[in-house]
Amino acid sequence: MYKNLLSVAGFTLLSRVSGFFRDVVLGAVLGAGALADAFYIAFRLPNHFRAIFGEGAFNAAFVPSYARVLETQGSDKARLFGGQILTLLLISQLVLLGGAWIFTDELVRLLAPGLADRPAQLAAAVTMTRITFPYLTCITIVTLLSGVLNAHGRFAAAAFAPVLLNLMMIGFLGAAFLFPDAGLAASFGIFTAGLAELALLIIAAKRADVFTRWQRPAWTSDVKQFFTALGPAVIGSAGVQIAMFADTIIGSLLPAGGISSIYYADRLYQLPIGVIGIAAGTVLLPEMSRRLAADDKHGAFHAQNRTMALTIALSAPFFIAFTLIPDLIMRGVFLRGAFDDDAAQAAAAVLSAYGTGLFAIVLIRSAIASFQARGDTTTPMFISLTAVAFNIVLKLALYAPLGAAGLALATAAGAWVNFGLLVLLAVRAGAMQFDATLGKTLAATLVASLALAGVAIFGQTPVAQITAHLPFAKEAALALLGLIGAATYGLILWAALRICGVNLSRAKAKA
Repeated sequence: MYKNLLSVAGFTLLSRVSGFFRDVVLGAVLGAGALADAFYIAFRLPNHFRAIFGEGAFNAAFVPSYARVLETQGSDKARLFGGQILTLLLISQLVLLGGAWIFTDELVRLLAPGLADRPAQLAAAVTMTRITFPYLTCITIVTLLSGVLNAHGRFAAAAFAPVLLNLMMIGFLGAAFLFPDAGLAASFGIFTAGLAELALLIIAAKRADVFTRWQRPAWTSDVKQFFTALGPAVIGSAGVQIAMFADTIIGSLLPAGGISSIYYADRLYQLPIGVIGIAAGTVLLPEMSRRLAADDKHGAFHAQNRTMALTIALSAPFFIAFTLIPDLIMRGVFLRGAFDDDAAQAAAAVLSAYGTGLFAIVLIRSAIASFQARGDTTTPMFISLTAVAFNIVLKLALYAPLGAAGLALATAAGAWVNFGLLVLLAVRAGAMQFDATLGKTLAATLVASLALAGVAIFGQTPVAQITAHLPFAKEAALALLGLIGAATYGLILWAALRICGVNLSRAKAKA
C-alpha cells in the first residue's frame, strides 16, 4: 500500500509543482484584477460540478462497489458493471453540458451575482465558461477509468493526468498573443487538457487490459447497490461544493481582486491537500475496501492508522509555513508582473486563514474511508451537510469585516467540524480505532514542529540579510529559509520517531 501511496504522492507532487508554475504564469499574465476574476469564475464552475458528480461522490460509491464485484465475482463481471455505469455517466454528463451551454448566462449570474453590475466582466465570464465547461464531461469519464485502474492496484496514470492540465494551460498562456486576451487563451488550454487527460486514461486502461466499454444499462443488484451509495455521496459532495459556491457568490460581492486572492492562496493551500491528503485517501479507500471484503478488520484499522500518521507528519511543515510566513511565501512565489504588492498582501491573509484548517482537511479523506469502505455514504453525507451549514453561516458573518480572509477562515472552521464529527461517529460505531503508532507519531511531529516554528520566526531576518543583494532576493530568501526549515524538521522528526520506536516505512511498527 505504501508503494502505491508514494507513487500517487509523487505524481501528485509533480502535478502540484507544474500547477505552481502554471499559477505563477497566470499571476504574471492575469494579475488579480477584473479579467482574472472572470477567468477564475469560469475555471471554478466546471470544477465545482466535477467535484459533485466526479471525483468526490463518484469515487466514494464506485471504487468500493467495483472492488467488491471484482473480489467476489471476477474481472468479467466487474468489466460489465463498469461499462453499465460508464453509459449512464456519459448520458448524464452530456445532458448537463447541453444545459450549461444553453443557460450559461443565467448560471454565471446565479453563482457570481456581483458581476451583474459589471457587464463587460460578466460577458467575459460567460464566454470563458462556455469554453471550459466541456472539460467536465471529459474529466468525469477520466474519473471512472481512474477508479477502475485504482481498484486493480494501478495508480500512476490517474495521478499523472492532472499534469496535462497544467502543461496545456502554460502552453496556451505562452501563445496568449494569438488570442484576444490571456483569459481566453487559458480557457482553451483547459478545454484541450480535458481531451488529453481522457486520451491518457483510455490508453492506460487498454494497456492494463481493464478498459471499460459502455454497456447496455441493466438494473442489476450491483448497479442498484452503486446508486444506493451514490445518492448520499452526491448530496454530501454537493454540500462541500455549496460551501465553495458560497465563496464564489460572496467573493463576487467583494471589491475587484477578492476572488483572485482566494484563488492564489487556495492554489498553494491545495499543494499539501493534493499531494498528501487526497493521495492518502485515494490509496486507503480501495485498501480498506479489499480488507473489509476479506473480513480483515484489524488490517483495515492498521492501514488507516499508518496512513493518518504519515499524513500528519508530512503536513505539519505546511501548517507552520502557511500560518507563520504567509507574506514571505506570497512575495517569493507570485510578486512579479501584474501581481503587485497589494495583491501579495491580500493573498497572504487568505493563506494564513486557510492554514488554520490544514490538518482537518488533509485528514478528512482518511477519516471518511471508515464509512465509505463499508459502503456507508449516508453518514458522511449528514456530517458534510452539518459542516457546510456551519461554514456558510460563518462566511456570511465574516466576509464583511474580514473580506476574503473571512471566507477562508470559515472554510477552515467548517473543515474542523467535518473532521471532528467523522472521527467521533466512526469511533463510537467501532469503525475506527487509534493505535500506538498514531499517538507516537503525533508526539514526534509536535516536537519537530516546535523546532520548525522557531526557524520560521527567528530565521526570517538573518536569511533576508544574507539574500538582500542577490538578483532574486525574495525568491532566494524563501528558498533558503525553506531548506533550513526542511532540514531541521526532517532531522528532528526522524530522531523523535526513532526514540518512540516508530518506522513508518515498515509493514509493522513497534508497539
